[in-house]
Amino acid sequence: MPMPGGGGAAAAARRPLAGEAAAAAREEEQQEEEGEEDLRDGGVPFFVNRGGLPVDEPTWERMWRHVGRIHPEGERVAQRIRGAADLPKIPIPSVPVFQPSTTIPERLEAVQRYIRELQYNHTGTQFFEIKKSRPLTGLMDLAKEMTKEALPIKCLEAVILGIYLTNNMTTLDRFPISFKTHFSGNYFRHIVLGVNFGGRYGALGISRREELMYKAPVFRTLSELIFDFEEAYRRCWHTLKKVKLGHCVSHDPHSVEQIEWKHSILDLDKLTREDFRKELERHARDMRLKIGKGTGPPSPTKDRKKDVSSPQRGQASPHRRNSRGDRRPSGEKKPTDSKAMPDLNGYQIRV
Repeated sequence: MPMPGGGGAAAAARRPLAGEAAAAAREEEQQEEEGEEDLRDGGVPFFVNRGGLPVDEPTWERMWRHVGRIHPEGERVAQRIRGAADLPKIPIPSVPVFQPSTTIPERLEAVQRYIRELQYNHTGTQFFEIKKSRPLTGLMDLAKEMTKEALPIKCLEAVILGIYLTNNMTTLDRFPISFKTHFSGNYFRHIVLGVNFGGRYGALGISRREELMYKAPVFRTLSELIFDFEEAYRRCWHTLKKVKLGHCVSHDPHSVEQIEWKHSILDLDKLTREDFRKELERHARDMRLKIGKGTGPPSPTKDRKKDVSSPQRGQASPHRRNSRGDRRPSGEKKPTDSKAMPDLNGYQIRV
């Protein structure tokens, strides 16, 4: 059965010994800390294009070899496509443009329609490299490139694109939601962009499965939204094992903050149903309090200094420390380090 989400599988199908299981768990946690949890796809490792665009020749050839290994028709499908001289021209979706009178729910539908039109990437090679530790301004540059190239995307790319396309919706709160599920001996991961407008929750994203991507903002509570995803997974014979919730993302496209991906980590094996619901609502309250105190996502300002996007400016912005001890597992509130500085090593402003 194909994986229903848009993320990756992590574990081998065989049953490991106790020592191997502990070592695998530690390795998995380390991978998640480094943001590498999405490097498997339905039990098969997939590649990430780290050379940028246009795709270089070695990456191109590696992609086609991988397609030949994972596609049911094998190398024949690659030969048929690469040898065709009359392939149809693929239309390029138009980035949605809104009138001032367009409501937020209508805008969200248009954004989701655009993400869907880009289509899910089944090639086994992710075209855009997403580094979760990168400052928000750099990720927004990457999202802009996605709109120019109009290539198929995976779920993590869809989240970054969703943030970019909703930056001007300043009354909309956005936050990442990650899922870990289990099916047939494998663990699978998926991520969507949670949204909150007028006290109602929904989601944007992309997936192989229709019910694991867009959710209109109609859910009265965060727990209702998550339970709806859980039920969708159940219909796909997947068992939800863990949910990770981030904090609200800034609306400032020039922010050098990092996205806080894992403020709350809820392990369903360690929580009763009622405790799970309470922890979801506690996270929702945390987000409301953060915004209410003025520490939430700032709105873009009209007057900016010329080099406001430089990583040498505005470095007082808070960010999440990347150590394991800083995460909030199964209901423990994560301490806030307001003096922490974003890691800008290797980051360069794209001109």
